[in-house]
Amino acid sequence: MEIRELKELVTMMKESGLTEILIVEDGRKVRLRKEAPPAPSVFPMAMAGGGTSASSSSIGGGDEAGGSALPPGVVEFKAPMVGTFYRAPSPEAESYCNVGDKVNQNSVVCIIEAMKVMNEIKSDVEGEIVEILAENGEAVEYGQTLLLIRRLG
Repeated sequence: MEIRELKELVTMMKESGLTEILIVEDGRKVRLRKEAPPAPSVFPMAMAGGGTSASSSSIGGGDEAGGSALPPGVVEFKAPMVGTFYRAPSPEAESYCNVGDKVNQNSVVCIIEAMKVMNEIKSDVEGEIVEILAENGEAVEYGQTLLLIRRLG
């Protein structure tokens, strides 16, 4: 197969939207494959020098159907993005937070690694950590409850 023919095949693939073509000629195989473009990001990325705040929502005593009852004043702290959950900035470092720790608004409570970017996740509520539901190194989904926080005040 000549270069001119390969160029024509590439042009044909672009025009038709094909992502792969296999040509078998005289016992020789030629396969052309176009990698799919990366999927667009659908989650907020941390800004330089900043972080991403997760959202907390109250479930106990609320109007939400199907929610599990939480003690009064306890809110779910949810993942703002898909990625890998880490409790500390490195394996040998101390965890950002532990059960019983007090957190302020904008306190870093964990890291979520997404697309090889370490995103510091900040609390948006002032309170005390009641429970840590995600495991270190675990893949987490958008909206998954990571922590339970008892609001102060």
